[in-house]
Amino acid sequence: MRSIFEEESRFQYMLDVEAALAKALANVGSIPNADANKIARSASIRRVSVKRICELEREVQHETMALVLALAEASGKAGRYVHFGATSNDILDTAAALQIRDGLAIVERDLRRLLRVVLNRAARHKNTIMVGRTHGQHAVPTTLGLKFAIWACELGRHLERLEQLKPRVFVGKMSGAVGTGAAWGAKGPKVQELAMRELELSPATTSNQVLQRDRFAELITYFGLLASTLDKIAREIRNLQRTEIGEVAEPFAARQVGSSTMPQKRNPIRCEKICGLARVLRANSQAALENVVIEHERDLTNSSCERVLLPESFLLIDEMLKTSIYVLDNLLVFPDQMKRNLELTRGLNMAEAVMIELTKRGMSRQVAHAVVRECSMAALRKNLSLKEALLREPKVKKYLSEKDIDTLTDPKRYLGSAAQTVERVLRELRPLQRK
Repeated sequence: MRSIFEEESRFQYMLDVEAALAKALANVGSIPNADANKIARSASIRRVSVKRICELEREVQHETMALVLALAEASGKAGRYVHFGATSNDILDTAAALQIRDGLAIVERDLRRLLRVVLNRAARHKNTIMVGRTHGQHAVPTTLGLKFAIWACELGRHLERLEQLKPRVFVGKMSGAVGTGAAWGAKGPKVQELAMRELELSPATTSNQVLQRDRFAELITYFGLLASTLDKIAREIRNLQRTEIGEVAEPFAARQVGSSTMPQKRNPIRCEKICGLARVLRANSQAALENVVIEHERDLTNSSCERVLLPESFLLIDEMLKTSIYVLDNLLVFPDQMKRNLELTRGLNMAEAVMIELTKRGMSRQVAHAVVRECSMAALRKNLSLKEALLREPKVKKYLSEKDIDTLTDPKRYLGSAAQTVERVLRELRPLQRK
């Protein structure tokens, strides 16, 4: 990912656009074919050095013009046609689209790989029972596999969003100073069409001096959404790794140190990194939205911002995805601790199951809720198990035997359709991981 956004690569993308422009101009008869071919052969960072571009930029104080002058020098007599009729953002915005296309290929590859890891975990832990938690409190049981399946569905939606996003960001422009293409006359639309075909981008239907920044804002906001999902996953792992819970843990290397002073520490530093970087990406969404607002046919307020925003956002989401893959692929799971936590409330987390069964056997649902609630509160006050509290309540004993209560307070018997849901998710999402 870094290689796509380093200076040398960025200049090469710009040179690729200049070469495509020259070929398009030759194709419509605006410049000689021989000159276009010479420009295209010269449009390589091996012939137009970063050093020379930077030397010229110090003189002219205009980066694109410096690159144009350096390419013209390398092209000899053909150099008189370099950048003919174009404006800076014809080159810059189209080069950015090429960077975005190559960067998103890496994002997509890693997102599919992460989906595969999560689906494999869902399948492995389809029946791994654990406490469900709402408001940080023990709720009815769930499975670790269902938790993974929920994450997998969210990642699947991000892949759908990515496919929907591509046609709006794999777009370049070649339309001149204010978008009219006046320098090329009636040939302008054809010049843009041919140049974008050469670069395998879609031509903008209309533009002024710049591509409209709603495209970039959508891209960066997409990264903010994806980052928030990775943040959510990492935070859940962090919470489940707490000493008091201890149900899962991120991997910890043999010689890894958790604290410079407390030798026993095994801190979830990778998950914490994911959560921290997500904050930056969500903040970047705000900056990208601000860049949509440009005065008249263009101003320069977006430019300096995007020089930070685009590479930083790609690099951060890349790091987050790769870290997430490592953590989830090597996640430590502790089923015995899950079992201990399930038993921690001595059956109180099975109160709903009892209430439902009482209703099935003839008690009003509202009455059943009130009765089981009173039994639960009594269990807490008197340090009883839910079973013991229920057996002391005549209204319950009228409908349920001790054996019934034993069955109803068994967490393994109250998982509903969790396993079937995981199986359905696996069937539906497996194809996405292989594209």
